[in-house]
Amino acid sequence: MTSARVRPARVSDLPQVAELAVEHAAYERAAPPVPDLAERLATLLFGAPTPRLRCLVAELTDGGLIGYATCSPEMSTWQAREYLHMDCLFVRSGHRSLGVGARLMAAVAGEARGLGLAEVQWQTPSWNADAARFYDRLGAHANEKYRYTLPVPGERAAGGDAG
Repeated sequence: MTSARVRPARVSDLPQVAELAVEHAAYERAAPPVPDLAERLATLLFGAPTPRLRCLVAELTDGGLIGYATCSPEMSTWQAREYLHMDCLFVRSGHRSLGVGARLMAAVAGEARGLGLAEVQWQTPSWNADAARFYDRLGAHANEKYRYTLPVPGERAAGGDAG
């Protein structure tokens, strides 16, 4: 176990969160995040009285961030209820397998509980066997699906693939 603590992100964390997101995208073999990610996240996380997006960070005692998770409430038509969608979970190389990911997942579950939601859903690349083992150990269940994205012509680009 590493001595990182998990807490909600602050505005001052967003440059480090953006750096972690760049590492996360590279790890997932995805296009890099938008260049102004920290500013966009500031708007989403802190620019509304009740923001939908939540960001949790794993922080070392020196203030350095080594991981993050983002999540937001979504709807399930088939279940006719809300759930918490975890968009990103990432722990920096060198800090994996030390309990940081489990603490971030526990914090995400705490967000769901705080919102009165009974379930968290997410996705991970099919080739990421380490993530699949981690999620299986937590008791999560995988569903086989493809994830598609469809650009909407005429709309402002909001960024590439979600992590």
